[in-house]
Amino acid sequence: MDQRFDRQTKVTTSHWGAFEVDVENDRIVATRPFAADPHPSAIPDILPAAVHHHTRVARPSIRRGWLASRERSGRGSDEFVELPWDEALDIAAQELERVRKAHGNEAIYGGSYGWGSAGRFHHAQSQVHRFLNTMGGYVASFGSYSTGCAQAIMPHVFGGNFLTFQYENQDGWQTIHDNTETLVMFGGVNPKNAQVSMGGVTEHETAGWFDRFAEKQMRCVNIGPQRVDAPASCEWMPLRPGSDTALMLALAHVIEVEGLTDHAFLARCSVGFDRFRPYLLGESDGQPKTPEWASPLCGADADAIRTLARRMATTRTLITVAWSLQRGEHGEQPFWMSAVLAAMIGQIGLPGGGVGYGYGAIGGVGKSLIGLSGMTFSQGQNPVRTVIPVARVADMLRNPGQLYDFNGARVPYPDIRLVYWAGGNPFHHHQDLNALHDAWQRPETIIVNEPWWTATAKRADIVFPATTPYEREDIGRSNLDDYLFHMPQLIPPVGEARDDYVIFTGLSERLGLGNAFTEGRDAENWIGILYQEYRELAAQKGIEVPDLATLKELNWLQLPIQRKGPNRSLFAPFREDPEAAPLKTPSGKIEIFSETIDGFGYDDCPGHPVWLPPTEWLGSATTETPLHMVSPQPGDKLHSQLESALADVAGARPETLVIHPGDAEPRDIQSGDLVRVFNSRGACRARALVSDSIRQGVVALPTGAWFGDPGENLDPHGNPNTLTRDRGTSRLGQGCSAHTALVNVSKLLSPA
Repeated sequence: MDQRFDRQTKVTTSHWGAFEVDVENDRIVATRPFAADPHPSAIPDILPAAVHHHTRVARPSIRRGWLASRERSGRGSDEFVELPWDEALDIAAQELERVRKAHGNEAIYGGSYGWGSAGRFHHAQSQVHRFLNTMGGYVASFGSYSTGCAQAIMPHVFGGNFLTFQYENQDGWQTIHDNTETLVMFGGVNPKNAQVSMGGVTEHETAGWFDRFAEKQMRCVNIGPQRVDAPASCEWMPLRPGSDTALMLALAHVIEVEGLTDHAFLARCSVGFDRFRPYLLGESDGQPKTPEWASPLCGADADAIRTLARRMATTRTLITVAWSLQRGEHGEQPFWMSAVLAAMIGQIGLPGGGVGYGYGAIGGVGKSLIGLSGMTFSQGQNPVRTVIPVARVADMLRNPGQLYDFNGARVPYPDIRLVYWAGGNPFHHHQDLNALHDAWQRPETIIVNEPWWTATAKRADIVFPATTPYEREDIGRSNLDDYLFHMPQLIPPVGEARDDYVIFTGLSERLGLGNAFTEGRDAENWIGILYQEYRELAAQKGIEVPDLATLKELNWLQLPIQRKGPNRSLFAPFREDPEAAPLKTPSGKIEIFSETIDGFGYDDCPGHPVWLPPTEWLGSATTETPLHMVSPQPGDKLHSQLESALADVAGARPETLVIHPGDAEPRDIQSGDLVRVFNSRGACRARALVSDSIRQGVVALPTGAWFGDPGENLDPHGNPNTLTRDRGTSRLGQGCSAHTALVNVSKLLSPA
């Protein structure tokens, strides 16, 4: 019997940062923080248990009912039959070819959410989309659940690509530290969320920067329903969820009526204030947007609103807006209104002033780096032009042919017959999961590449076991980080798992498209080619990157790409000369009023920012479900990754529900009690935490718990998306509206 006890230690990276990994006898046995990280994430602690967990998909598996008769209704409850790889690949390839020939490529939906791996080559989204493009294309999606609404509205306001602006052209932390006097944070800036970043963040700096802000006595105001959404040194203005636009309008009203508006800046750098001002002052609708008007809507004291407005207009002020604000009904409005408010103050383009988005949402926002590009596996060209907003997938599945509005267009939903999903778990991040489960029964076939038996894998017809990032070689880099990693294969594939690239190579070969997909290269060849392209692009910017052999020896290195001193934002040259450096809007300026949007004729997103109360606030729902539920990101993982092992930790599940003492006492709820959280859409279990860190009338239930099995009247693990509403933010953005959810809570007298 083999008695090896060889232990090796390597560094690898992930979306939550770098860490050391101990491997012994082909198993991950321990992890430790990366030495250079000042605030390392604890997420990797669970990794050894998760990678080797019993919920790993061991072999190719096909649902019994589908295999026998292509029956669809058993998704989520049917058992699976394990098959040899060749047989399973044959069946999947035949089904892909059947759907393509019978219904065309517009009947195939390519689902992937992109967070599957921090490695650049084994990026699941690139892999599945390249494969589907090779076989003729697929229906794609626009945006993300995190920022889809903002990605639609902000190009109308500031022009260009919202993500590029946010990631590459905002003030860095150093610039904020050196210049900002008042930091007004709508939705907070939470270091808990900043522990993750697409592609990884190696040095977690957000908390440290707020320590420095406190030392220089910067005034930091956290505006939102939870005190913990910003560091403890920040002031807290508790706010009703979904009411930020009302507060922003009231701040703007004070600034305008007290003569604090920078009209010279507005005249030089914006268009449309003359169309917006009558609404702000109540001349067009009879309702001035005063602090007294906003106070009962948002919960902030009217005098406090006035005091904050005056400070914002008379000190160097940066307004930051969390992604969470646009994940609610009418989510376009607070993002647009924040830009208008910043323009009225007249500080857009000044160091440490104006407005910024996504600080604290991910760890990379706020870093100031010389941008490098490359290490991207080409997805090829998609011949299918049909694209849906990403959060409208359930509507698409249940309503083929139905017309819907999106950002000025009215188009029909495609008739999807086959879904191929790799690198994501829609039964984590979509809303109203019970309704999604019903819609999921509509396609003829669902194929999934997945390491674990997630709720999505359980609801598939064909499941291919995929490797995790620790079972394959890759390169780790991000445009928002200054470290470069060789990610070695740490352990052999668990069970019969294969890399996505190998899976798609097998399918491509069976479809007669093998060379088109691989170009005659294996994964090692591709990694070498992509890395060399990256080196050459870096050299063009004067950055020397070692060859791949050297990087493998080093394991990791820090690149000299941090910008020294303050950075200049996108708006600095625009502010200096709007004519010479115009924005990419129709007017070349900040669009307070948008003729384009006004021309769409949408009553739920008119031509300038307005206050629109969420429809969930209206009618009898507030009596039956009087509590606002917010569903923040979890602190113990990224989305639902690694949840399989976390669910085994004593007391970790069901998920924790934070509830105010004033809401807990009349329900006889104490910390540690099991509770039922419910509304008309569903119900779930949770474990109560009674705390005054949340506004009364609001509860918080983090996302990420795995969704339960069909037929369970009470989701056992505490997934808040059993309760959220699957409604687009508006006809313009069609983003997800998860944070517009009303619920009730009751004590469970016995475990359920």
